[in-house]
Amino acid sequence: MAQPRPLLLLRLAFALCFLLIRCMLADAAIVEHTFNVGNLTVERLGRSQVITAVNGQFPGPKIEARDGDTVVVHVVNNSPYNMSIHWHGILQRQSSWADGPNMVSQCPIRPGGGRYTYRFNITGQEGTLWWHAHVSFLRATVYGALLLRPAPAEGYPFDKPHREATILLGEWWNASVVDVERQALLAGGAPNNSVALTINGLVDGDHQLLAVERGRTYLLRIVNAALNYQLFFKVAAHSFTVVAADACYTDPYHTDVIVVAPGQTVDALMRADAHPGRYYMAAQVYQSLANATYSATATALITYYHQDDATPPEMPSMPAFNDSATAERFYAGLTGLLRDSTPTVPLHVDTRMLVTFGLGVTPCAPEQTLCNRTLGSVAGSMNNVSFQFPAAMSLLEAHMRGDPDGVYTREFPDRPPVMFDFSGEAGAGAAFAFTSKGTKVKALRYGETVEVVLQNTAILGAENHPLHLHGFNFYVLAQGAGNFNAHRHVRAYNLVNPHQRNTVAVPTGGWAVIRFTADNPGVWIMHCHLDSHLPFGLAMIFEVDDGPTPDAVLPPPPPDYPRC
Repeated sequence: MAQPRPLLLLRLAFALCFLLIRCMLADAAIVEHTFNVGNLTVERLGRSQVITAVNGQFPGPKIEARDGDTVVVHVVNNSPYNMSIHWHGILQRQSSWADGPNMVSQCPIRPGGGRYTYRFNITGQEGTLWWHAHVSFLRATVYGALLLRPAPAEGYPFDKPHREATILLGEWWNASVVDVERQALLAGGAPNNSVALTINGLVDGDHQLLAVERGRTYLLRIVNAALNYQLFFKVAAHSFTVVAADACYTDPYHTDVIVVAPGQTVDALMRADAHPGRYYMAAQVYQSLANATYSATATALITYYHQDDATPPEMPSMPAFNDSATAERFYAGLTGLLRDSTPTVPLHVDTRMLVTFGLGVTPCAPEQTLCNRTLGSVAGSMNNVSFQFPAAMSLLEAHMRGDPDGVYTREFPDRPPVMFDFSGEAGAGAAFAFTSKGTKVKALRYGETVEVVLQNTAILGAENHPLHLHGFNFYVLAQGAGNFNAHRHVRAYNLVNPHQRNTVAVPTGGWAVIRFTADNPGVWIMHCHLDSHLPFGLAMIFEVDDGPTPDAVLPPPPPDYPRC
């Protein structure tokens, strides 16, 4: 007997829905890796050095996944140090336990065979990210690329490149990086400079990184994995079209120089349109600090097919190592890609914060044997609070238990305690240099929109600080030099197509305004990605409540969650 037409249509709709779900599930995959962390002996600069590395590789393994996939990484810590891994830029929705920052989202994975499995979904993210250790200075050698490709039915919002190359920029010490950090902490000051920059772990400037064919277009996935330096990046006789930053698509931006701060990534198209030959790509330190003198450069080769091997490689003309104007022009030129021409910036703001940050001083701790007892010890702070990591329980576990007493307080201030000339000459704010240590968080309701003015201070010298926020991408509405002025600078906000990032390089002696929606329950750190500043306390915490629906509630920790 024929079925009634409405019932038939309903069954057809269910069938189509079932097929669609099956297709979606068929496209999704589980991307599984095992990371064995341990000692590795490598040769660099003519000498042997023991480093901490993953699977005997430096840099570590590349992880590739697609939107919709689940990533599962089993970490086995056979190194002599505590370990945690951060998946830099992954939003970790309902998987905060896998975020990785030591004593924030987890206790460390213990040495001598400690294990923990990180499991998280890739949802609505495409582009270049990376992973790295998030304890001590160990991310100097424990890091690798994390490439998120579009779902098979989708594609890039630009012409598909002929090939691509992943370029990991880093630093090298002829010493244990754990000892380098320990020396800095005992001295109460900055660590010793690295002795070289690296490209894909190598310091030999004549290694070939990419072979190209004239007329083809190549996608360069550039990651700044350096601990302490922003970098200029150029390729001799070539220019770029930037198409993404921190795995967020941008309007095509044409430039011959790329600026990338520690933690940041840039996806750039490069057309091989030069005369066939050999060309250096170069990464050079960008130092905004007024009295900086360190100007290291690393190189690698791009070689054309069918070129004359006798042709000497051409070196790009690099900016001056303290060329802040070039850096600020690059950052200001980036705008976000609007796929459907509709602005996505939240226009209503629930919470406004002015967060000053930089370096000040605290009294010397008893264990600081080399600290100046009169002048004190270097301390990073945000709104005059120098962040102190808990020792007995992670912040996220205390949040989940609903009992933060003894672990943290909800007292992080929305404004600095005193207003002064934040960006004045170094020493002008000396009266405000002293800061106190504390573990204070900023509590947020689920779904509220937060605008943060990040104001750089110059108490111990003006410097560009790249600030990284875990758990969110944010809109960069504006940035500039000097002190932020609400009456004047609000008019400069880009509320149509600002670019999104997870790490913003706040200009030297300047400010940046970011905006995000607190729709990701959990505990999320925002910190300076100059790694020498993190142990000195240049960090703060956002605590986001659960939302009203099951998909907006933080689930309990996994059974193998590390214990302190």
